[in-house]
Amino acid sequence: MNEDNNQADTCCASCGMAEIDDIKLKECAACGLVKYCCDECKQDHKSHHEEDCNKRAAELRDELLFKQPESSYLGDCPICCLPMPFDAKKSIMYHCCSKVICDGCDHANRMREIRGKLKFKCPFCRKLTVETDEERDKRWMKRIEANDPAAMNQKGAQQYNKGDYSSAFEHLTKAAELGNVEAHYGLAGMYRDGHGVEKNEKKEIHHFEEAAIGGHPTARCNLGCHEWDNCNIERAVKHWIIAANQGSDESIKLLMAAYRSGMISKEDLATTLRAHQAAVDASKSPQREAAEEYRRKWSIVEQK
Repeated sequence: MNEDNNQADTCCASCGMAEIDDIKLKECAACGLVKYCCDECKQDHKSHHEEDCNKRAAELRDELLFKQPESSYLGDCPICCLPMPFDAKKSIMYHCCSKVICDGCDHANRMREIRGKLKFKCPFCRKLTVETDEERDKRWMKRIEANDPAAMNQKGAQQYNKGDYSSAFEHLTKAAELGNVEAHYGLAGMYRDGHGVEKNEKKEIHHFEEAAIGGHPTARCNLGCHEWDNCNIERAVKHWIIAANQGSDESIKLLMAAYRSGMISKEDLATTLRAHQAAVDASKSPQREAAEEYRRKWSIVEQK
């Protein structure tokens, strides 16, 4: 067996030519199981290799897909360095630098400026904040023209909410190509609902997977629901556990339902509940609690 593996590493899988100084073999990009000396040999060997290649490529994809991300796609607040809140409403993006700041740091900075009678500035880059939508949009467009994926994704989301699906698709596609995880999630939704594009389940799942690999808990939760609906219970539970470990409340609800159906053990559920609580607790801070209390008080005032 080892001799066969060594031969596959040093010889072309099609013609058997050995790798020597002036002949370099290239691995099959999809599976990495075999090597070829040229494109012609690769094509000639395709019918013999295709089944093994597809099987190994699927295994490699699953290894990547079901690996627990180190953190949520939201990352850490660049000011306090704590994990960002799972609720997107508890953070704000500044268009001057496209940095997303947690509401705790934003609130603390704003209170400091008010008490000191200072001009309002971005907590990260310290540029003065703008007073009009026109000035804000100019800064936003400047970031988009610089191929800033976060700014491009937000523009895509704005255009989607306006009903301009063509523009939304264009911006989200570019943002996804630049590595923006949230843009993949947005594209998955467009392919699912057929907004601006034809409905395409294969592309929908692809973008949900790319978002999940990048640490998007909601995308992974959706993948779990897709697997559950297709009776792939083990894969569904795996997705929900990973999402719950990142702080997804929805995944916890789904796992509780799976537990009642006998699809997850009591021990695995308990371990996941502890990991979920740890993820939630890691995103808490006195500053964020103060911002929450401030919002609550203003909400009461506005209702009166």
